Amino acid sequence: MKRFRFGINCRHQEIDHWTQTCRSSERLGYDVIQAPDHLGSASPFAMLAAAAAVTSRIRLGTLVLNNEFWNPALLAREAATVDRLSGGRLELGLGAGHMKSEFEAAEIPWRPHAERVANLERSIGELDRLFAEDGQQPLPTQVPRPPLLIGAHGERGLDLAARHADIVGFAGLTQVRGARMGTFRVADSAETLRRVEFVRARAGSRAEALEFNVLVQAVVVTDDAEKTAAELAAAYSTPGLDTAEAVLASPYVLVGTAEEIADELVANRRRFGFSYVTTHGAYRDALAEAIPQVRRREEALEAPPAAAPAEPAPPGGV
Repeated sequence: MKRFRFGINCRHQEIDHWTQTCRSSERLGYDVIQAPDHLGSASPFAMLAAAAAVTSRIRLGTLVLNNEFWNPALLAREAATVDRLSGGRLELGLGAGHMKSEFEAAEIPWRPHAERVANLERSIGELDRLFAEDGQQPLPTQVPRPPLLIGAHGERGLDLAARHADIVGFAGLTQVRGARMGTFRVADSAETLRRVEFVRARAGSRAEALEFNVLVQAVVVTDDAEKTAAELAAAYSTPGLDTAEAVLASPYVLVGTAEEIADELVANRRRFGFSYVTTHGAYRDALAEAIPQVRRREEALEAPPAAAPAEPAPPGGV
């Protein structure tokens, strides 16, 4: 199993104290700072470049870029610049885009999902060419390219991720058919497991090398998980998170004491392969309470078994 990594996905709310957020996230034990790519959020590459200047260890990722917003040559320039500025710490997350309202606001044509996924695959091919040794300057520090994360939920996107990604991102959200755009349902554990197994089957010989990322939508540390889960279910009223039982069973919401959350994360790694855990900025400090607990459990699982005590010699020699 892959070792645990923890990421924090930050939006515009953090922009006015961004450098402090980056430094403190590194101190809290986070492994990756991530930025989304939505209108209404700050510029992802500007945020990551600023993060690179004030940190030394933590990696920097996009979760995820809307590929339809980017020309491959311009995207390669931005990604390579941040990778060079950070000394090779970038993780490039890409997706096909799913918020129609943002396409309309940016006056970018909204195309069918299959076309957006096909365009994403073309962009990946172009990025590989642009990042090659004889490609477009500046070249990234990481060779042959920064690690590629592809976020998807449907089979077309997951098939693409299985064939091309280094990291597969699972957020569990699906647009509700017939509802206003941006109205989502959340996959339950059984559906999530089917998606994970689909990726593993499509990846073939690549499967063992893949890292699985999960975007946790909420983390609440509490001594009364059942009561808190019921409150969250009432607040969400979202298919997949509309009962306390669904909230407690979901791999996309973490509720309980720090110890209980750590146990759930270890169990989810065993069941789904989710070793790379990201949450939103609002829940950073809550997840940070569980990180040391997870690390201790991981060390215990990886420790070699104690040697059996030697048999005492029989009295009187042989």
